[in-house]
Amino acid sequence: MSSKVFVFFLLVLGIWFTLPAQEDCSLAIGVTDTDTIIQIFQLKEEQITKLEEFKAALELEIKFLDEERQNLFENHPQSTPEELTALGEKHRVLEDKIKQVFLKYDLQLLALFNEKQYDRYAALCQEVSRIPLVIRPE
Repeated sequence: MSSKVFVFFLLVLGIWFTLPAQEDCSLAIGVTDTDTIIQIFQLKEEQITKLEEFKAALELEIKFLDEERQNLFENHPQSTPEELTALGEKHRVLEDKIKQVFLKYDLQLLALFNEKQYDRYAALCQEVSRIPLVIRPE
């Protein structure tokens, strides 16, 4: 009995480690061509205006974070393993901030989607095995 439980545990553990982790489904405003987003989701004029505003604001925020990242690499000591570890941790924090900026603007655009647009987004996410960001469509 004990060996069956152990084998079952190993099987479950093996499956758990081999399943790919699903990631959030990003619109990638600022990375994806704006025209592509407009065409795929058939954005209305007001939505297009907001998308352009979001893209400009996102680019500005990312520019400052990129400058901060560049400054980190240029000025942080990198002589010892401890300094490299500290550099890596600081870089990870900056990467998380960048991801949060992209997420913020994705959510803002998704909040402007009507039900049909959001359903299209969710279907596309499912096609690429991503988890759609949850938002209440208009």
